Amino acid sequence: MIASPAANVFYASGLAINVMYTIADAGKRAAGFKLSLGVEIPEELAAFTFARQRSKLAGEIRGSYFVIKGTH
Repeated sequence: MIASPAANVFYASGLAINVMYTIADAGKRAAGFKLSLGVEIPEELAAFTFARQRSKLAGEIRGSYFVIKGTH
């Protein structure tokens, strides 16, 4: 079984960033951004499209992600 770790960073502003990856060689990697309700999209992330999601636990959030290509 191959583990799929994730690293999460949460900011007091309501922005959360997570990076998901597999340990296997040439495994998939992606980064995601989530914004709490009422948080404006930072200028640095304006190029991303944020989808609205509803959750019983978190309420309404907006999220976007992109796949990291190549080897890092």
